[in-house]
Amino acid sequence: MAECTPAYKRILLKLSGEALLGAQQYGIDPPVIRRLATDIAQICAAGVEVGLVIGGGNIFRGAGLAKGGMDRVTGDHMGMLATVMNALALQDALERQGAVARVMSALQIHDVCEDYIRRRAIRHLEKGRVVIFAAGTGNPFFTTDTAASLRAIEIGAEVLMKATKVDGVYSADPVLDPAAVRYNDLTFDRVLSEKLEVMDATSIVMCRENKLPLIVFDQNQEGAIIRIVSGEVLGTTVHN
Repeated sequence: MAECTPAYKRILLKLSGEALLGAQQYGIDPPVIRRLATDIAQICAAGVEVGLVIGGGNIFRGAGLAKGGMDRVTGDHMGMLATVMNALALQDALERQGAVARVMSALQIHDVCEDYIRRRAIRHLEKGRVVIFAAGTGNPFFTTDTAASLRAIEIGAEVLMKATKVDGVYSADPVLDPAAVRYNDLTFDRVLSEKLEVMDATSIVMCRENKLPLIVFDQNQEGAIIRIVSGEVLGTTVHN
């Protein structure tokens, strides 16, 4: 197991719902969520204050059903509930690894998690608890990428780390275009002008305006979370 000597005090980690799929077609692959929880628990034990935002694409995508005719607001609310399910699963996995975790939802679901209150979230972080922000921003038409940028800024995170299925940002989809070029370093302005698929434009603008650096990395790379938090350069860094 890699040692963690933190280069950051407080981070926001964005996981896609698909990060939990592993070899499954739907839902959560237990070995995958266990591996993620182990790494997150280790950096937390090293003194890093960790906020998490997770998507719900492994269970439900509101935008996808909206294209099929469902009311977009209804679909987005269903997608928010999917993120709550993932957040609860991640909370359980983290606690099995010895970490203390709290789920805070932008929608009121008192029986299963806390309401999101910024000051309370920061207090949890200061006490060494992992805070999992669920239900996106609580508003339809906003992605979990936007929720990640928003929560990172609100809690004063030093960096936003986005875990993806590829090892950084490319000039085109590397699966479809073998000639796609991977970038080690980008500016937010270039991401916007070249319409690179990093996060949605709202998220990128929020990061740019608040000078919040973004690191995009491969979630399947062994020990990637620990290595980045320790200061190693992995994936693509996006900055002002």
